[in-house]
Amino acid sequence: MALLDHIAESIEQATGLPFSPRRSEARLGGSINEARVLEDGRRRFFVKIHEATRLAMFEAEAAGLAELARPGILRVPKAVATGTAGEHAWLVLEYVPLSGGGSRSGRRLGERLAILHQETRPAFGWDRDNTIGATPQPNGWLEDWVSFYRERRLGHQLALAAQSGLPARALDKGRQLLEWLPAFFADYQPKPSLLHGDLWGGNWGEDEAGEPVIFDPAVYYGDREADLAMTELFGGFPQDFYAAYRGTWPLDAGYGVRKVLYNLYHVLNHFNLFGGGYGSQAERMMERLLAECRG
Repeated sequence: MALLDHIAESIEQATGLPFSPRRSEARLGGSINEARVLEDGRRRFFVKIHEATRLAMFEAEAAGLAELARPGILRVPKAVATGTAGEHAWLVLEYVPLSGGGSRSGRRLGERLAILHQETRPAFGWDRDNTIGATPQPNGWLEDWVSFYRERRLGHQLALAAQSGLPARALDKGRQLLEWLPAFFADYQPKPSLLHGDLWGGNWGEDEAGEPVIFDPAVYYGDREADLAMTELFGGFPQDFYAAYRGTWPLDAGYGVRKVLYNLYHVLNHFNLFGGGYGSQAERMMERLLAECRG
């Protein structure tokens, strides 16, 4: 049986309706997965395909989408099915026709993201580990945010960066920064907010009704500033988004410094995935942060 037949069978089992794809169209799936749209003339599905060893990644993504959808605040694609056959694993998602988000949908996204961030848990983390891009992201629960960020986020990426060839001087600055982390939270105690976790400009769009849609998450409960910081790292969000967010839930004055700390996690992750100039960018961010906390 061909791979697409296995995927179609999983769709039938999940939906209880027959599905025989007449068309399979390749789509952009980022740098990680093969992506296709399958349709049978009546229904369409977005499918991500990877190696069979990546099934857990797809299962965690499906669980993350369900977690984001649970409060009913923002639209996310529904996960339909996961499965494996031979050397391949897949994740089948609801197909949502999307366009680039504009000012109106950006404003709605800002308002609703602020409300989503008010969904909380008693501790930081999540019920399962997942991935940030293709990198494992540990989410074991901790009650203290500084400990969580040191152990599960920044320290984790630094350990990977040491294996990926980050220069010793940069690693030394990173280790110093881990010791100085409490200084960034002397007058600020974040709540464990429900986070998208990987909210860059390529992970949101506007549906046919003009409503914002978020997808490709790396869900966990953490400081809401981490989500906001990621939106600023690569651009792709209108100013109305930020005005609407702040109008719904104002940010602490220290966000301007802490956003660099939170984006350091993603820049280190990009170094671990892609190498290149991300290493020197991470080192410059470390230098700035060390200068801030040392006064």
